[in-house]
Amino acid sequence: MDPDDDSPPTDAAAALRLIQDQRSATARRLDPDARLLYWPWGVAWLVGFGLFFLRFAPGDRALVPLPSWLPLTVLFVLLAAAGTVQAVVSVRAYGQVSGDSARRGQWYGYAWALGSVSVYAGLGRISEHLPHDLAALLWSATAVGLTGALHMAGGAVWLDQDLFRLGLWISVINLVGAFAGPGWHPLVVAVAGGGGILVAGALARRRQRQRQQP
Repeated sequence: MDPDDDSPPTDAAAALRLIQDQRSATARRLDPDARLLYWPWGVAWLVGFGLFFLRFAPGDRALVPLPSWLPLTVLFVLLAAAGTVQAVVSVRAYGQVSGDSARRGQWYGYAWALGSVSVYAGLGRISEHLPHDLAALLWSATAVGLTGALHMAGGAVWLDQDLFRLGLWISVINLVGAFAGPGWHPLVVAVAGGGGILVAGALARRRQRQRQQP
């Protein structure tokens, strides 16, 4: 076949290969690297909640003599960095997408923003009346629980099994950490939550590569 000939292939096998190649090229163009969507959040949870455990271990002990403000500051900085990475990657990949998919994404983003603000506003009024360890557990368990629920909701909206399973996993380990009590919750979230997000990103990337192969 002449490479400069733009006419459609007459051979059925060649036509099928052309369709598959175009689908793979479209998947590579529209699917951002899953590791960039998962791994920054996994690192943020692993490091941020890990520092919480080292500073505020069970029994309100400090396994490592860190400043009390450091774990929360590091967690917020890493979460902000992860959100920035996700926003940049998503805009580059989906910036030209319109229609129902774009509208679902916008509404899902609104649910994250408004849900988080409303929940944290309520927690701010309650936590000041609790001991420090219980207030910390309330904040972290609620934030992680909201994350798990919204991940499952996103998986249901887009029929994304990876996202739904991750939300289910986060919800389960959040329950385990909450029942374990103050001090143990950040350890569970750091190891099982942050580690689970890293594993989910690796698995999602492997499936991406399978879809993108011509």
